[in-house]
Formats: sequence, C-alpha cells, structure tokens
Amino acid sequence: MPWPGLARRFPALGYRDFRLLLADRVLAPGAFAFSLVGVSFAVLDATESTADLSYVLAAQILPALVFALVGGVFADRFAPQRVIVAANLLIAAGEGGFGLLVLLGQPKLWQMIGLETMTGAGMAIFYPASQALLPRLVPDSVLQEASAMSRLAMNAAQMAGAAIAGLFVAATGPGWALLTCGIGMLGTVPLLLAIRAPGVAREEQSPSVLRELRDGWSAFASRRWLWATTIQYSVVLAAWYGAFDVLGPVVARAHLGGPRAWGLITAADAVGLIIGGVIAMRLTVQRPIVWVVLIGATCAITPLALASLWPLPLICVAAVGLGIALEFMMVQWTVTMARNVPPDLLARVSAYDIVGAVAAMPLGALVVGPIAAVAGVSATQYGAAALIVIASGLTLLAPEVRQMRAGQSAEVQAAEAMAEAQAA
Repeated sequence: MPWPGLARRFPALGYRDFRLLLADRVLAPGAFAFSLVGVSFAVLDATESTADLSYVLAAQILPALVFALVGGVFADRFAPQRVIVAANLLIAAGEGGFGLLVLLGQPKLWQMIGLETMTGAGMAIFYPASQALLPRLVPDSVLQEASAMSRLAMNAAQMAGAAIAGLFVAATGPGWALLTCGIGMLGTVPLLLAIRAPGVAREEQSPSVLRELRDGWSAFASRRWLWATTIQYSVVLAAWYGAFDVLGPVVARAHLGGPRAWGLITAADAVGLIIGGVIAMRLTVQRPIVWVVLIGATCAITPLALASLWPLPLICVAAVGLGIALEFMMVQWTVTMARNVPPDLLARVSAYDIVGAVAAMPLGALVVGPIAAVAGVSATQYGAAALIVIASGLTLLAPEVRQMRAGQSAEVQAAEAMAEAQAA
C-alpha cells in the first residue's frame, strides 16, 4: 500500500514524531529480548542455583520502587523522550557490562546483582516517561490506534528478538546476547532525540520534587478503580514473575530442551501480544477495567502449564493465548489512564501505578527459589496460580472497578490541540 494510502488507513502514521517513536519501539524491544534469554542462562551457567537466579532477577525489579517515582516527576517536568534516552543508556550499560563480564570470565553474584540493578533503574525510569509521551504525539481521536500500533511494533520486535536470542544463546552463549542487547539500546538514542514533542507547559519555578510526588499521590489515591487494580496486579505479577520468569527457565532446562525451548516460549508469548495488538487496534469494550481485572486472572495459565509439564507445543499455545489477553488489557489500561488523568499528572500517576504493581515482584522473585527448593518447582507454580486467581476475584468486589466505562474524559480534551501541532 503506498504511503499516503497507509496513512489514510492508519491516521496515527500521519504524525512524524509518532513514526519516530514506532522506530524506537522496534529497535529497543528487539534488543532487550536478547537480555530476556541471556540473563537467566548466564546466571544458571555461572552458579547452577535457582536461589541466585532469584536474587539477580529481583535486583532488576527493586529499583522500580524508587526510580519510577523520580522518573515520573522528571517526565512531567521535561520532554519525556529525553528521560527515555537516560533510561535506555542505563539499560545499555547494565546489560552490555553484564555481557562483557560473562565473556571475560566467570561473573560473581554481587557483580551480576549490581549490573541488573542498573538495568532495573533504567526500566523503572522508562515506564512513566513512556506513558506520558504517547498522548503528546497524537490527538485523542487516534490515541487507541496509536497505542495499539506502538505496542504492536514493540511485541513484533520482541517476538523476533526472542526467537533469534534463543538460538543465539544456544550457539554462542549468553555473553554475546547480553552485549548485543547493550549495543541495540545505544542505537535508540538518535531516534528519541529526533522527536520534537515538548514537555507540558509548567510554572517558571517548579515546585519541589516532594511536592510533585504528593500531587501525583493525591491524583492516584483519589481514583479507586486505579489503586484497586494496581493492588491486584501487585499480587498477580509477584506470583507470575516468580512462577514463570524465575522458575520457567529451570523447567525449560530440566525438561524441555534448555535455551531453545525458553526462547520459543518467549517468542510464543510475543506472537500472542502481536495478535492482541491487532485486535486492540479496533475493539473497544464498555467496561475496560472489568476486562483488565479478568485478564489478570488468566496469568495463571502459564505457571499451570509449566507445573503440569505440558508438551512444549501446548505451553507455547498457552503463552500465545496469554499474550493476546495481556496485550488487549494493556491497550485498554493505557487509554483509560490517558483519558482519565490530567496530562500534567499522567507520568507521576503512572509511576505510582508501576511502583504499586511491581512492589511485590522482588519478593516473589526472592522467595520462589528457596520455596521451590523445599516444596518442589511444580508445587510452587501451582500455589502461584491459585494466588493469581484469588487476587483477581477479590478485586471485582470494588464497585468503581465494575462501573468504570470507556470514553473520553474532559481532562484530556485540552491536550488535543497540542498533539495536533505535532502532525507532519
């Protein structure tokens, strides 16, 4: 389809800055997929310990408890694409440094934890800035399409990256995969710096960081549908992360064929995310938060598949199904937040959302290894699946969760004129 026809079919592509964002969201996730496979197998090769893998992966999550909040303040103060540049540089240093350590010799546990802490800081800073950036690039009328297209690009890149990374790690080892991740993240910097979207207009003298954090907390705490769902996902993600991301490579290594199998499972999840993105581009539900909560319960499927030692093709099918559901959920969540939180507060509110959602993930990562060592890997994964379903059911008891409906909020209509100015 010629470019003008493509832009007419997908109006979001008519905005120059959005096209640059799409390019970034192909390169960065494609590069980071090499880390998703490389880190786990680098740790297992070095230590042969599920507990040590727990500690390293927990170190990747812990910085979110601090850096996401600081990143939210900066993304509301400055142009968010520049905050994302800083985040990607931290990830490049963490994963590239980890790769060099692996290639140069046997890395020590404290070194791996330190480098993954740096990577985690970058990931934490990225999320609130990313949430704040997209609504500044396109008008509200194409926000759902732009959100779905953006995530579709990310997930397609992750799928390709994960499939290649599994083979890459099997052929060359995890060190080269981690170094490739670092180089790829550096390549995103020119794309992000070319985006012209400014920060939200602020007072000449900005209030203190603590004052801005208090304002963000007030906006977050006043929306019950938001904090109730965040608490649900705090439990869901902690249980799922421990049972799938930490124990999944252990199951793959022992029963499914090692890094090739784990790369296939990760790629299958990305296939589902792509399909979900296509669906989310056009499908709108009237009660988006109910869907978000129900989809949280479906996260139990992949721990159950691993615990029951399903054949690898069936585990991949489960990963595809979960990916479809999660991607549809993320688009609904992103659009609902953008339409119901003022633009000058969106990054800070998103920071509280991500901090709340991942607050228990380090605990899940830290305890799952020792628990699995005592109770067994399968029993631990069954317990995690049960916890996911229970937390999701309890969240539906909140009336605001059941009553929230789709639609544009008056709070964001004022931002549309600014986004229109970014059109090419």
